[in-house]
Amino acid sequence: MPLETFKASESLTLGVELELQLVNTYDMDLSSSANDLLELLSRKPFPGVVTPEMTQSMIEIATDVQRAHGPLLAQLREIRDTLVRAGDRLNVALAGGGTHPFQRWFEQRIFSKPRFEQLSGLYGYLAKQFTVFGQHVHVGCSSPDEALFLLHSLNRYVPHFIALSASSPFFQGVDTLFDSARLNSVFAFPLSGRAPFTLSWDEFSNVYFTKMESTGVVKSMKDFYWDIRPKPEYGTIELRVCDTPLTVERAAALACYLQCICRHLLQRDEPPPVEDDYLVYTYNRFQACRFGLDGTMVNPRSREQVSIREDILATLRRLGPHADVLGAQGALDEIERTAANAGNHASFLRKSYAESGSVQGVVASAVDALRAV
Repeated sequence: MPLETFKASESLTLGVELELQLVNTYDMDLSSSANDLLELLSRKPFPGVVTPEMTQSMIEIATDVQRAHGPLLAQLREIRDTLVRAGDRLNVALAGGGTHPFQRWFEQRIFSKPRFEQLSGLYGYLAKQFTVFGQHVHVGCSSPDEALFLLHSLNRYVPHFIALSASSPFFQGVDTLFDSARLNSVFAFPLSGRAPFTLSWDEFSNVYFTKMESTGVVKSMKDFYWDIRPKPEYGTIELRVCDTPLTVERAAALACYLQCICRHLLQRDEPPPVEDDYLVYTYNRFQACRFGLDGTMVNPRSREQVSIREDILATLRRLGPHADVLGAQGALDEIERTAANAGNHASFLRKSYAESGSVQGVVASAVDALRAV
């Protein structure tokens, strides 16, 4: 079947999805409670969308279409509060973070849904190992060619979002020494990584996708696990590299940072993206996963090596006028605090481990952070 028509949407609108952990309150391990929680939440109107995910110990929430930081953050807080109240009734806690620090993947149960069961049959143990938690941000695009332009123009900023959102230093009970260990699980899947380079939707849809579909490897865009992918049914591009932050405040800030960068790119003041931009893409992505804000990245045009932290701060200085137009200054303030002083949530979780002396204490601190304790 051909790729569905790209449904143009209002440029620079936003939608945020967060995958969240369900946690036992008595031992801080993951809890296979998705069915119970979803059933309880279905009894009243929900301030967004809540759906199951691959395994029973996770759920995904999604916002409505948003345009500015204030309303986006308000809805995320309302969703958070609704989830926390429901979890309290079931004695189940909720937490952000890209990985659960000590869960055992082989104990996870696949959620009973045809697509998840099909993926489990295809990917075997990788499906259960995919009990990792990410933030996805959708950005509205007025045309399919605009979507591809933004998708590829964002390639040099991908390390920013990995480093700023990184919240998965612990996995299987140990400190991995990565700020984002979650992305190592994502990279194990075929058709992950970067999208093929083309700035023409006609070429992408009628040549690339048609060839891929004819091989039987893919049936829809859902089969691609790219870092950024187009979503024709929504008229968006979807950034997928972020760990789920520990707070909804950080999640909203990341989304609006992306919105400001996209507005800057759409002014077309920078050279258009080219295939050679990707020469350093995998290296830059690794640096962000391994070292977070302390990593280095290579500018794909100048070939200059720069600190990811300093590149974020330099980018923020260019985005002020866009934040004024979009109502995003509060978001950029949060990003600046993260890069300049507070650090990412991987640093916070390592500090929690040093103070508590246990991975259970790490989970407890993540639970408290989401509840805004």
